[in-house]
Amino acid sequence: MRKLLLILAVSLIPVVVYCWGFFGHKSINRVAVYTLPTELAGFYKQHIEYVTSHAVDPDMRRYAVKEEAPRHYIDIDHYGENPFDNVPRKWEEAVEKFSEDTLQAYGIVPWHVERMYFRLVSAFKKKDIPYILKTSADIGHYIADAHVPLHTTENYNGQLTNQKGIHGFWESRLPELYADDYDFFVGKAHKIDDPLNFIWDEVQKSNAAVDSVLHFERDLTAEYPSDRKYAFEEKGATMMKTYSRDFSNEYHLMLDGMVERRMRSAIIAVGSFWYSAWVEAGKPDLNTPLTAEQELQLEQDRKELEAQYSSNKILGREHED
Repeated sequence: MRKLLLILAVSLIPVVVYCWGFFGHKSINRVAVYTLPTELAGFYKQHIEYVTSHAVDPDMRRYAVKEEAPRHYIDIDHYGENPFDNVPRKWEEAVEKFSEDTLQAYGIVPWHVERMYFRLVSAFKKKDIPYILKTSADIGHYIADAHVPLHTTENYNGQLTNQKGIHGFWESRLPELYADDYDFFVGKAHKIDDPLNFIWDEVQKSNAAVDSVLHFERDLTAEYPSDRKYAFEEKGATMMKTYSRDFSNEYHLMLDGMVERRMRSAIIAVGSFWYSAWVEAGKPDLNTPLTAEQELQLEQDRKELEAQYSSNKILGREHED
């Protein structure tokens, strides 16, 4: 029974390595549907394939929209020894203190989650089904990113400590190898009274884990045979160098469930943001079939995004694996 929900979550999902992995982002959005109360779950189950497959849209946009990248992270340690005391949580106050250019340069994920939340509330009020689905998928992605420790530090890929590659190792390789054993029965979504403070609290929890993420890998590398740290595995038609399964297993054990805990927290957070936006919008009745025009709009959006993605060669950029 423990794996039933995971099987539902990852069926037909390709494994590609990006933020949380495409596997991770799609799984988080998909499982979040099952956290919703009955009165809202029906709508999301009807469109579960959409919110699952489009969970990765923000990553695709990173190669076509220059403003996209900062929405996925916040280098909170840039702001001093006590950054959570130093950085105002409210956007206007943070802009006044540091300037918008500075905030954009070092990431805006908590503020962007709040912005997306209000967009979702508006979409629910208007009963704009295509925009509800698009915004639900997008906000799920940003919420999930806020739950990743390495999305909260300037040393996001271990590049400052000679640990380059740890970003993808933690958030992609480990879930890909071990998610079958994770417990994704996380309970029911709940009403979030203060979305901005909620997501800031999650960013702070993520950041608290950064030292462990880096130190454990460094300690393990120091004692591990260098010729066994990496291996070559087939990914589609390509042989790729990756962290070996033995090294991954040792690191996963040292983390003591950290990846699973952050993934579980992301799932319940996504469901709770969806539910809260719907409640704040007055619990609109969404049991109306899509019109032909709405169906066409969703299909056109999908084709446009895929065209943008395929036309951009995937290159390493800031805060990527």
